[in-house]
Amino acid sequence: MDYKKELEELILTVIREDGSDLHLGAGRVPVIRVSGELIFLTKHSVLTKEDMLGFLSEVLEKTKIDKFKEEQEADFSYDFRGEARLRGNAFFQKGLINLVFRLVPKVQTMEELKLPSILADLARRKQGFFLVVGPVGQGKSTTLSAMINVINNEQARNIITIEDPIEHVYVPNKSIINQREVGIDTKDFHVALKEVFREDVNVIMVGEMRTPETISTAVTAAETGHLVLSTLHTNNASQTIDRIIDSFPGNQQDQIRAQLASSLLGIFSQRLIPRIAGGLIPAYELLLNNNAVANLIREKRTHEIDVVIETGMEQGMVDLNHSLLELVRTGEISIENAYQYSLNPKGLERLT
Repeated sequence: MDYKKELEELILTVIREDGSDLHLGAGRVPVIRVSGELIFLTKHSVLTKEDMLGFLSEVLEKTKIDKFKEEQEADFSYDFRGEARLRGNAFFQKGLINLVFRLVPKVQTMEELKLPSILADLARRKQGFFLVVGPVGQGKSTTLSAMINVINNEQARNIITIEDPIEHVYVPNKSIINQREVGIDTKDFHVALKEVFREDVNVIMVGEMRTPETISTAVTAAETGHLVLSTLHTNNASQTIDRIIDSFPGNQQDQIRAQLASSLLGIFSQRLIPRIAGGLIPAYELLLNNNAVANLIREKRTHEIDVVIETGMEQGMVDLNHSLLELVRTGEISIENAYQYSLNPKGLERLT
């Protein structure tokens, strides 16, 4: 079998169906995800162990295959004919190789992604710490790419991204953009982040905050005149702040609280909701740092942040339930999906 051709045909199927993911595993047919739903490609033959080894050799170099067999996990990116990029993960289950690909959307504008314009305003800030959070697969990287795009198209700045793997590939416009991939261009996130202080950088995008050391260095960078953008796998703003603080030993938590209180710009939490007309649309929560929020962070009262968001709409804050209801009102999503994706269904019911 020509595995390169076969893989490209499967990726084309994902693109034609306006899908997001491709799942390949021995003992089953290929599976794609479209508008959040899994679809089994039953007309395709069942994949074998040999097929999976063939596909693996198309996406990983030999040295990486050897490392994968040793570590039993691997992240990678895949360029499809120069027309699309996919990020992927290889893993074993029951001793068999599995591959999962996610189609990385091309860099889009805030308007195309139906994101609030205030994110563009935040991208124009000269310094501070801004996080895009949410569960896996909810468009966090795509939102960050739109923010980077605003900077690139409007300002002459030195932007450095640290990613694992590189997802969106940027074409420099008014800015310099250096994209560093963990495992290829740098040893790890923390090492790369420490070095940016010597690289005359203005904007730092960290693909993911994985360790306290990375978080600490990122917050310090924000305090010292840099704009730092990153992501976390958390559900909302208050949980994000707690997750950051709890990742540090007890004797360091007061310090990180003080640093966050002074450097945080905001936290954008998003969910991709199935649209009535097909496709997905973001619903979101937006926390903007102000004196009240900073005091809650310092005083260990993050459980009160949800109330601040609900009462801070005039300042540009948005709570998830109001965002969901607006999508229902405009006919974008069903009320059933609004309840399904709400983190506080009883609160949503009170608003309807």
